[in-house]
Amino acid sequence: MLIATTNPGKIREIRRVLAGLPVGLTTLADLPPIPEPEETGRTFAENARLKAAAYAVASGLATVAEDSGLVIDVLGGRPGVESARYPGATYAEKFANLYRELSGHPRPWTARFVCSLAYVGAPASGYPPVLFTTEATVEGEIAPGPRGAGGFGYDPIFFYLLYGTTLGDVPDEKKLAVAH
Repeated sequence: MLIATTNPGKIREIRRVLAGLPVGLTTLADLPPIPEPEETGRTFAENARLKAAAYAVASGLATVAEDSGLVIDVLGGRPGVESARYPGATYAEKFANLYRELSGHPRPWTARFVCSLAYVGAPASGYPPVLFTTEATVEGEIAPGPRGAGGFGYDPIFFYLLYGTTLGDVPDEKKLAVAH
C-alpha cells in the first residue's frame, strides 16, 4: 500500500499507528518521482480523494492519501485547505503571519486540526475506485505563542485543552493518542 505523502512527520506517525499489522507500506520516497497532483478541491475530503486517485494511477498501487490542516474559527476557517501553502517559507514564518492576523481578535482563538483520508484500490484499468474515506478532527485553541519542539507543522501553536499544553510540547505517544 502506498502512503502518498512526502511529509516525514506524517510518515512517522502512520508507521507507528500501523506497527504490528501485516501491511507492507511504500512511501513516495521509495518510488521514482511522481508529479504532485494539483490540490484543486475546496475541502480536505475532495483533496484527499484527488491525491489518492492520482497517486494510485501513477504508481499502480493501492493508495492512502490525506489532506489535513489547521482551521481557525476567527479567521473564517483559514488557513484550512491552504495550511501547507499559508504564507511563510518556514513554520516560524507561518506562525508569525498567523499571530499578526489573530492579533486583532479576542482570545480564545478556537481551532481544530482536520484530517480527511481516502483509500483507493490498485487501478486495474482506468480510474481506481475510492474504497474508503474518513474525516476526523481534534479540537483546541491557538496558543498565545509557540511552545515545544515535538510533533511537526502547526503542533507548537495548537493548544490541546485536555493536556494543558501544545501538541508540540507532548511526547509522540501522547500526541498519537488524540491526533486527528
